[in-house]
Amino acid sequence: MPSLNIISAKETKHRGFGQGSIDLSQLSSVILDGDEAYLDLGALHAKSKVEKGIKFVTNRDEVPGGRTCWIVWVAVDFAEEGKYYAGVTSCEMTVDPENRRGWKILADHVNRMDAALKRRVMVDNLGDKEKALLRSFLIDNDQEMWERSSDALKAALS
Repeated sequence: MPSLNIISAKETKHRGFGQGSIDLSQLSSVILDGDEAYLDLGALHAKSKVEKGIKFVTNRDEVPGGRTCWIVWVAVDFAEEGKYYAGVTSCEMTVDPENRRGWKILADHVNRMDAALKRRVMVDNLGDKEKALLRSFLIDNDQEMWERSSDALKAALS
């Protein structure tokens, strides 16, 4: 089973080629699909299990029979006490595997990924069921990381 990424020990200052690039080593993606929550690092490149083989459109009406799935961006950071969930944001998408069609707003996914990297918590678009599923996943993944996480994250997922 893959694990949530943690910040690497490499130097983050850039000089020359690659300057200003985003380091994704501290970011993981969790998929919420129905009653299932799982890590799928393919989402970092829009190639998660639920996205493969799907042609995405920006008009939700073009995917009337699809099911709603969520990509949750989870950034992990370190404190003196240890690692913790630092930024958590959620992005909606609809997939219809039978018709190989889906709906998502790519700009929203990118902006929310950036927000997670900036240590923000943005899960207000999740319903109570999805919040409970995500909370359970994060706790089951690492209870101590959950305990060290911010009160804002815990409140947002309660």
